[in-house]
Amino acid sequence: MEIQPTSSLLRQGGPLSRPAKMSSGGTTGALLYAVSAAVLGMLQFGFNTGVINAPRKFIENFVRDNYEAKPSLIFSVIVSIFAVGGMIGCPLASWMLDTQGRKKALLYNAAFGIIGAAFMGFSKLATSVEMLIIGRFLIGINCGFATTASPTYVSEIAPVRMRGAFGTVNQLAVGFGMTCGQILGIDVILGSDEGWPLLLGLAVVPAAIQLIMLPFAPESPRYLLLCAHDEEKARVALTKIRGSSDVENEINDMHLEDQAAREEQKFSVKDLFTTPALRIPLVIGIVMHLSQQLGGINAVLYYSSTIFVKAGLSEEDARLAVIGVGSILFVMALVSIPLMDRLGRRTLQLCGLGGMTAFSILMTIAFFTYENNTTMSIFAVIFTFLYVAFFGVGPSSIPWMILSELFGQGARSAAVSVGALVNWFANFVVGLTFIPMSEALGNYVFIPYTILLIIFFVFTYLKLPETKNRTIEEVTALFKK
Repeated sequence: MEIQPTSSLLRQGGPLSRPAKMSSGGTTGALLYAVSAAVLGMLQFGFNTGVINAPRKFIENFVRDNYEAKPSLIFSVIVSIFAVGGMIGCPLASWMLDTQGRKKALLYNAAFGIIGAAFMGFSKLATSVEMLIIGRFLIGINCGFATTASPTYVSEIAPVRMRGAFGTVNQLAVGFGMTCGQILGIDVILGSDEGWPLLLGLAVVPAAIQLIMLPFAPESPRYLLLCAHDEEKARVALTKIRGSSDVENEINDMHLEDQAAREEQKFSVKDLFTTPALRIPLVIGIVMHLSQQLGGINAVLYYSSTIFVKAGLSEEDARLAVIGVGSILFVMALVSIPLMDRLGRRTLQLCGLGGMTAFSILMTIAFFTYENNTTMSIFAVIFTFLYVAFFGVGPSSIPWMILSELFGQGARSAAVSVGALVNWFANFVVGLTFIPMSEALGNYVFIPYTILLIIFFVFTYLKLPETKNRTIEEVTALFKK
């Protein structure tokens, strides 16, 4: 899918880096405030992923009244243009985080999100389908930016021993935002011809709150020390975040990590494709990202109300059932936290892909047997929920994590950038093609995704090494043999 809880690993040592000697640190009010302000960007991402689902009929009515093109095709463009914006937002964030600082980059992005929300919210009043498309594109840039900037900031201010836990807050924020968008889209709230512009325009809320909160949050000490080269300000910020002046070990460790990074050979994107020892893990990482998107998850996230109607539910019941999709992702984000290091990345990825394959087959069977059979309609919804649950087990987060664990510091930044671009492009493809595929294939619409899931499962089984409890040196050595 779209979730990037570990994209911050691009900028830190990653989960396999050497043990740190930093001060123990702990949870403080300043830390919780800063994290809360940052993850509003991830909540925004989840909200705008889930919110477009329920109001499809009303948006198509609006398109039909103001545009001559086929409404379902224009709706596909409205959905998928979000991912095009994401493809721009990710690299833009990488540049601005280093040139403007973490905090200022997040501030600029929050202001930009307000503009995108305004375009969507006022599109009906202006009777402009173009405004709606532009708004989705702008909010896509905002969300793509957030999926890089928010995890980076959170990882850099969290104590080392708590980085994993705080990293999952990004994932939880995505699930919570998605659920909020789906709840607000039901008929009795904003799921109507009159309510949908306000529904989409509510994206202004997390952006505005973030804009208000961020000026009072500290800048990342890592940025101040290693990019701005202002050790005094870094100490002040770190002291505020940790609630203690005992930050000497953490400052020293940042210096040592920076020195090690400078001594390591740097690799460009071109080097990843031309160097065999880098090309193999890059291909593995790309396939993991493709498995996240081309397994069909965004067909469910963007169009689950359409899928549930196809399975025999009324439009009102379908919009209620959609809420379960976001809720399951939120719950699975919690469940996957202890499993990640206990069972390992490879095991969870295989389990997730295998479960998605099984339930995509069962979903297809249910589509063929629901007519005059209320029981099968219910099972179709249950199978869809279980499909989403298995996605949450591994494929939702592991593709983002795995690239950071397959590459050393010198190649990690380029590799994660390639992975992000592939992920957003595949997101765009699924968003644009699902409705035409559904119209062409009917009840067979999930068969292509099932075939791809089988291919991804076999590839993962044959090629993906387990990275749990291995150093980066041990993992990269596998590809040099």
